[in-house]
Amino acid sequence: MGTVNVNRNVSDAFYRYKMPRLMAKVEGKGNGIKTVIVNMADVAKALGRPATYPTKYFGCELGAQTQFDFKNDRFIVNGSHEASKLQDLLDGFIRKFVLCPECDNPETDLNVSTKRNIINQSCKACGYHGLIESNHKLITFILKNPPTVNHAIQGASLTEGKRQKRLKKQNGDVTNGDMNRSSSPKSDEEPDIIVEAPEKRADDEDDADWVVDCSEEAVRARLQDLTEGAKGLTITDDLEKTEAERIDIFYNAVKKGLEDNKLDAKELVSLADRLEIKSKAPVVLAELLFDDKIHVQMKKHRVLLLRFTHENTKAQKYLLGGIEQVIGLNKDTLLPKVSAILKLFYDNDILEEKVLLEWGSHVSKKFVSKELSQEIHNQAEPFLKWLKEAEEEESDTDSEDDLEIEYNDRAKASPLKEQAKTVLKPAVHESDDENDVDIDAI
Repeated sequence: MGTVNVNRNVSDAFYRYKMPRLMAKVEGKGNGIKTVIVNMADVAKALGRPATYPTKYFGCELGAQTQFDFKNDRFIVNGSHEASKLQDLLDGFIRKFVLCPECDNPETDLNVSTKRNIINQSCKACGYHGLIESNHKLITFILKNPPTVNHAIQGASLTEGKRQKRLKKQNGDVTNGDMNRSSSPKSDEEPDIIVEAPEKRADDEDDADWVVDCSEEAVRARLQDLTEGAKGLTITDDLEKTEAERIDIFYNAVKKGLEDNKLDAKELVSLADRLEIKSKAPVVLAELLFDDKIHVQMKKHRVLLLRFTHENTKAQKYLLGGIEQVIGLNKDTLLPKVSAILKLFYDNDILEEKVLLEWGSHVSKKFVSKELSQEIHNQAEPFLKWLKEAEEEESDTDSEDDLEIEYNDRAKASPLKEQAKTVLKPAVHESDDENDVDIDAI
């Protein structure tokens, strides 16, 4: 059969994500000709998607009717189609509905919200979470047939698909609207022919009424039973909220941690990452952690601050904005101590030199009024001057070191060997004379 890379743009022979090469078999003649995708179930399993999705995708792209035989794992596209052509079409399906848009890995899951008519895609490799934005006809099909539904067990049509409607039709209890819908398929998509699984026995009918309670109260109750680690992995709709609302969520989490005297740095960083506000979170931390005793509080929460600002210049800039706000709220106490405060953050590796110098180069009214910002910069001038002088001294030292170890290419052209011979001959001669004198002296 052979295998190919799931992402065929990757030519690496050791690419870990493989799938079977698509196998197609043409059956029938004339108007009844059809293409059976022999190993669609195996291909779909490698992609982590129901086999109906790529089959339906082929139907949409080719404008052909599709058939699903769950009992015998036969997935059919009407018409005669070569395996190579279907393989190329499968690449389009993989690119749109399998690969992560961030890291191009196929370790993704689809989460369908039928109430809101949206499809979320989450990546287990890089943590990406976002909506699938496409107007492809397959979107409608996926919304009607979420990947969590086992259609073979359900035994219903994937497009009409309700057991109750089918039973009503068998009993002759069909409304005019239902009859019209069942007799005339939608014009914008081809209908699917379903070979249904065997009906359940009478003694299994009780199981048909089993459902999962998805109400907010039930979901909240189930979340209470999860461990803290599992809670961080659950998918929420927080990313669909505005940035201000997400910052409020983080603010309340930090405030609750302070009230309970239980600030978990790792959990807060994870929360900020999930809410996509890690760079702006230091403003919230400064507001809640600092007051007129900022020099003591900074040392207490140093590890927490480092988790947000280490090698993150944007987060450091927002922290400086938060410090400006704290100084504005405690102006009488902290304004004269601006230089000492900034040096304290610098000495503890929370704020980097280049960020401080860039901040000191211009006055901004982003976090406080321009007048207050100017006052803070005036008070910070001694520290900034010291920082510049230290940087200049360091650069001078580096340049001197560079001169000492500078390599001169012109030395290659000088006749070193001839000079060495000229110098060494007299030296050897003198050495021989000295040795003769010493021997005579003995």
